[in-house]
Amino acid sequence: MGVTDVTQAHPAQGGYHLDGASSPAALAAVADLLERRRVLTLTGAGISTESGIPDYRGPDGKRRVTPMQYSEFVGSSQARQRYWARSYVGWQRFNLARPNAGHEAVAELQRAGRLGAVITQNVDGLHQAAGATDVTELHGALARVVCLTCGDLSSRWDLDERMRATNPSFEVTSNEIRPDGDIALNELDVADFIVPRCLVCRQDTLKPDVVFFGESVPKPLVEHCFRLTEEAEVLLVLGSSLKVMSGYRFVRRAAARGIPVVIITRGATRGDAEATIQLDAPLGPTLTDLVRLLAA
Repeated sequence: MGVTDVTQAHPAQGGYHLDGASSPAALAAVADLLERRRVLTLTGAGISTESGIPDYRGPDGKRRVTPMQYSEFVGSSQARQRYWARSYVGWQRFNLARPNAGHEAVAELQRAGRLGAVITQNVDGLHQAAGATDVTELHGALARVVCLTCGDLSSRWDLDERMRATNPSFEVTSNEIRPDGDIALNELDVADFIVPRCLVCRQDTLKPDVVFFGESVPKPLVEHCFRLTEEAEVLLVLGSSLKVMSGYRFVRRAAARGIPVVIITRGATRGDAEATIQLDAPLGPTLTDLVRLLAA
């Protein structure tokens, strides 16, 4: 089945310790906790790694790349030129990513009534592509573009066609792929790139409709996710290191309210101390086995 480690992390919530070698017992414990309860799912970049999209941090918790900060993006036209040139190239591969077994298992568990709403920290849209419903995109979606000047929303695919038309000689390619679709390019490659402008107000202030590092998640969205957490009877965390407060706060809220927390991901997480069960395991095979177990 692929479950490699199980630890008890929150005895006060009725957690229990299982032998890491006892894979069937580990997953049976998770299935028992999910049985006949309202389950809220919180997912992070780790659920998309099997689709070829790397996460920001590996199992060691260290950040692999340094993405553009929000203050840098809004601070200069040169920064936006650099971002859109890199994103234009990176989107070509990012857009090819398809749902993996983990995404499909979440959708199947939803259809079977085993899972309820999903809060995802990912911006790739792969949960919806797999058929999941009631998905709250905590950090937005790369498929949408927003104008910071007038607020107009548009499609990333439409913008890609416009950038292609205005940059016909820009033929830079890359095999790199990042969680936000951005890549690394040298300054010479960026210098001649024509930055897209908003079709409504004509300003060069278009931004992917995602939360950049250094930017805050909109308060109404955070409040909505807190309501979902308080209505849940179990919080299931999939593929998140919980290193940033953006997702970790919901684990803290669940634990404070005595709601069991199950974490399945590779490596340790910031929320292990609040977890009822923590599994160090690959998402695809583990969730596929969980589907079979709950269907039995």
